[in-house]
Order: sequence, then C-alpha cells, then structure tokens
Amino acid sequence: MLKTAFTTFCLACVMALSPLAQAQKVTLNNPILTGFYPDPSIVKVGTDYYSVHSTFSYFPGLPIMHSRDLKNWKQIGNVISRPSQMDFMGERMSRGLFAPAITYYKGIYYVTCTDIDHDGNFVVTATNPAGPYSNPVKLPQVRGIDPSIYFDEATDKAYIVYNSDAPDNKPLYPGHRTVQMYEFDYKNLKTIGEKKQLINGGVDITKKPVWIEGPHILKRNDWYILYCAEGGTSVNHSQVALRSKDIWGPYVPFEGNPVLTQRGLPADRPNPITSAGHAQFIEGPDGNWYSIFLAVRPYEGDFYNTGREMFIAPLTWVNDWPMIEHGEKAIEYKYATNIKEVKQKGALPQNGNFAYTMTFDKGLDLSLMHLRTVDSSSFKTSKNGLTLTLKPETISELGNPSFVAKRQQHMYSVAETELNFTPKTEKEKAGLVIYQDESHFYFLAKSIKDGKTQVELYKSVHRKKEVELINALPVGNGKLNLKITSKADKVDFEISENGKTYKIVAENLDGKHLSTKVSGGFIGNVYAMYATSSGEKSDNSASFKFLKYSGNDPVLK
Repeated sequence: MLKTAFTTFCLACVMALSPLAQAQKVTLNNPILTGFYPDPSIVKVGTDYYSVHSTFSYFPGLPIMHSRDLKNWKQIGNVISRPSQMDFMGERMSRGLFAPAITYYKGIYYVTCTDIDHDGNFVVTATNPAGPYSNPVKLPQVRGIDPSIYFDEATDKAYIVYNSDAPDNKPLYPGHRTVQMYEFDYKNLKTIGEKKQLINGGVDITKKPVWIEGPHILKRNDWYILYCAEGGTSVNHSQVALRSKDIWGPYVPFEGNPVLTQRGLPADRPNPITSAGHAQFIEGPDGNWYSIFLAVRPYEGDFYNTGREMFIAPLTWVNDWPMIEHGEKAIEYKYATNIKEVKQKGALPQNGNFAYTMTFDKGLDLSLMHLRTVDSSSFKTSKNGLTLTLKPETISELGNPSFVAKRQQHMYSVAETELNFTPKTEKEKAGLVIYQDESHFYFLAKSIKDGKTQVELYKSVHRKKEVELINALPVGNGKLNLKITSKADKVDFEISENGKTYKIVAENLDGKHLSTKVSGGFIGNVYAMYATSSGEKSDNSASFKFLKYSGNDPVLK
C-alpha cells in the first residue's frame, strides 16, 4: 500500500495554526478541490465529511478526501488501493472507473462504482473511511452506470438507484436513458426482487432530454427527493430534481428545473465556470445546506486542461424543493459562510493558489498515481528520492510503464524535478511528462544520441501511438533539472544543469493538444516522472530527487 510522504510546504501557502485561526469563519474557495477530481460524491458522518471521485484508469483508484469545514480537504486513502482488488490493464485512460458514490450506515462505509469495460457495477465496504476497502462485490443485475445506495433509516431498508438503458433497449433518440432502482440487501450486498423504472428520458421526455445520470435519493420531511444530472457532462450539463411520497414513486419533476446549470449564461463572461452538474446535497457544519458538484474552468470556449473539478454552492430549500444556482446567475469563486475553519495537519493544499515540494524519503504520497496498476518492483523511495526502473512499456501504450504522476491543479502551473540518470542506449529515456492520455502528452527526456548525452522534447501524435521530436539540446552527464510551465493554452519546457540558470528547450507549444476537448476523454492533465527503455529490456534506473509544484491562477487569488 502507498504511504504518506513527507511534504515540504512553501511558507507563502501555509499559516501557522493558532486559536485565532481555528476560530476564523470559512470563505469557501471554488473549486474546493482543484484539478482532476471529477464526479464527486459526499457523505456526512457526525462532524466529518468524506468525498470520493472518479479516477478512470489511474491507480490507485477513487481517492477518499476528508474535511470538517468543506474548505480544507485532506486525502486519507484510496478505495482501490490493491492490485488484487482491480486493475485497468489494457484500458484507455478515460475508461476504468466511472462515477463512484459513498454512503454510510450502521458503522459501515459503502462505495459503489462502475468499471465500465470489465467488472460493471460493484460495491466495496470498509469500517474505516480511509480503508482498507473490501474486494469488489459485483452487482450483475445493476446494468448501467452511476449506482448509489440510499438507506431508509425508518424502515431499515436500502435501495440502489442507477442510470440504465432506454426501455426495452429501444432508445427513442440518442442519449435516451432511464433511472432504475432495486431494493438492496445491504448485509449480503445483493439486489432484491425486480427493478423498477423511476425516470424515463429525464424530467420531460417530450423535449428529448439526454443522459439522465448520477442519481441520488435523500429524505426531506415526508418527501423522497430524487435528483440527477441531465444533459451530459459538458457545456449542457445540469442538475434536476423530482420527488415522491413513496420511495418507488411516481416521481414528479420540480417545475423550476434545472436546479443547477450554467448553460444559459453569456459565453463571453469573464472567468467562466461551465459544465456544472453531477451534484450531491449535504448539510453543512453551520446547519445550512450546500451542494457539491463538478464543473470546469475553461481558458477558451470549452478548452480546459485541468479536468473536471469539485465545486460548491449554497443550497436553499423552497417548499421542500432544492435550489442552487438556477442558471440565471453565475457560480461564484468565493462564498462567505458561518462555518468555523478546521485545518488538518499534514494536508496538501487543495484550493486557491499554492506551492509545495514533494520528497520521497517516507514513500509516495496518497495522491500520486500510476497508469492502470502499481508495480511495486519498478520503483523505490529513499532520502535520495524516487528511483524508477526503466521498463520496456511506454506511455503511448495500454500497459504499466514506470510512471508516477501528480494532478495539474491550475491552468497556470509549474512542475519541476531534479533528475539523476545516465542513459546507456538511445532507447533509454527518463524525464518529466505533462500527460492527458496515451496520445496527448509532451515528454521532456534525458537520453543519448551517437554516444552523446542530450535532452529531447517529444510531442505525441493526435490519436496515434507515435511521437515527434520537437527539439534536442546537448547536456552533460550530471544531474539535470527539468521544468514544465503551463500557461493555459501554451506550454514551456526548460532545463538547468546547475539548478539555478535555465535554458529554454521550447516555449509556447500548443496547450490545446493537452485539453480534454481535443483528447475526447473525461480526465485532466497530470505531471509525471517517467522512465522507459522503449520496448527493450534494461537494468538501468533513473532517480528523481523531488517533485516541485506551484499554481498561480489569477482568478483564484
């Protein structure tokens, strides 16, 4: 299992704890989890909040985040933390795990999710929210995506609600889906009886609504509130609500739907937040209600590189109907609250602008990720840094290369590492990558050509397993600092042989090549330390002393 690494924070982004600081009231800074933390689900247990997020084909999967004030978040575990639970070998990066949901009942945490290409829907359990979680229990009757469990405490019954196919698998139009539900035996982790359709198409099938998904149920007074995403997870995304006095329906749509969307706002508004939806409602520490949801921060049109992030907004109940931002009003970047701030020791900063340096003397931080599974024999950590064994696998393929990644959390960000590596052949390469998926990345590598050491910058070829050489510069055989700077739709690459003065390898390269829109997937960028022997066997290795990250988005100041 991955261990928590010692992390050195920059002085500019860490405040000393004090009684005064603890008593401060929280201003919620959107996004509350920056970067690739999509499809959020949240549960409140006592005074604690836990969220879980999609990771698709990254490993470990489904990070568990903890907060007591909805602002300060700390990763405490991963639901899929062992290869024996699940791996994603052979799967493209935007496949794997879709849209988890977390619930809690009688001392047990339940996480449901969909492995889109292999295991289908499954459930895992744990008595500690940090894990370890059980091996997945498959739910073959639950055919679809986005399952979530609702526990009805009054009856001690549970239900599993999910997105499914159109009636009789005969869609009336593209994107025609349904929401269906089974009773669920939460002790034996299996469905009971027959499924029932709760929603056909969406809130009004005559308007041909698409992608009714991410369903959740909550009880308010005598009403069962069924709320779902609608419109797809892009610019037409929204959240809708229905309700019934009976858990099985019929569910009546809210006349004021959608309860959340940004799709009708002017496209030229400054610093837009778009694609809002896939929400879940939660009571805050101050007794007020809030909604967490995914949204994105594009730098132009629908172009963004940081993935779908977790946002928050106040929720108001009107006659037992939920209202967030109805669409006439833009989601704000800051919300003042009466919540008392509770910071967590050792937590990496997650919102606003920040900087920190990861070292590896105590293992890998829980937030770091591999491609598809973890090969513990391919790396080691020590006071000297992270050492990666050169494996034949490359990041253009569907395997498990020597690759350790951290999320890009700002559109304006810098990642830097110090590399100690002596290549022996021209196929041996190690360095720093900015990575969207198998065919959308840049690789700043140290290698050798005609017996001379050099730095090489590669760009992947759109939707092909190929790379093109952008530039090459001669360097010595000693340590080498590698730096990648993201500037929204532009990317710079630099090197330093003394750690002080930097030389440009290339600047203002196409950042849209790394966007979710161009790649066509669901994920955000990561910065990764990577070493490969490009299809050949090797006994060589590369060491990375640290991974330094800083983010500085003007709108987040």
